Amino acid sequence: MERIQLKTQVREDTGKRLTKLLRKEGLVPAIVYKEGKDTIHIGISERELRRAIHTKAGANVIINLKIEDGPKNKDEDRVVIIKEIQHHPIREQILHIDFQEISLTEKLEVSVPIRIKGEAEGVVKDEGVMEHILWEIKVECLPTEIPAKIEVEVGHMKIGDSILIKDIQAPPGVKILEDEGQTVISVVPPYVEKPAEEGVEEAIEPELIREKKEEEGEEGAGEAAPEEEKK
Repeated sequence: MERIQLKTQVREDTGKRLTKLLRKEGLVPAIVYKEGKDTIHIGISERELRRAIHTKAGANVIINLKIEDGPKNKDEDRVVIIKEIQHHPIREQILHIDFQEISLTEKLEVSVPIRIKGEAEGVVKDEGVMEHILWEIKVECLPTEIPAKIEVEVGHMKIGDSILIKDIQAPPGVKILEDEGQTVISVVPPYVEKPAEEGVEEAIEPELIREKKEEEGEEGAGEAAPEEEKK
């Protein structure tokens, strides 16, 4: 697993005003947390952060975070992974990031993307449709053994075939935490749109109108009888 070095500085103020100033300077507001430790608020270069998350490891990259002027007024190093990234809904700007401090000797749970390998026979020959249902799976492993992706071979798949979690071979040292019966990928028959049957609505609507008129006629006949008796 690739490891990236990043430098950052502690930010004392956590208000909106400082947050805006950080972003103007090309810095991303962030926190570093670990159970049993105080949360540290930091500002980190967005440029360097993008470089880190665009490695082969993706969002699961291990980062050696060098924190300048740490809680004890001295520089300190922390090994972290990215736990959550908040993006602007329109622009590609990173608004905030959460780092989780980890131990390289303790297992942790992370989500790993699934990548399709090959072309399904049922799609190529029979014009079937591939349904990619699960795009990432949760796994447990040591930080140094986090796979960048898990590839699933689909070349053998025909229409009606499915690949379940239990069919996926995890890399050594990696345990898949998903339900074994969960469907990951399926190949289904091609979608066919059935044309509407002509004349169906014309046949139904007049019949309904006639029935309604007949009911109204029957009700009218029943109401007229008492008037005749009065005469």
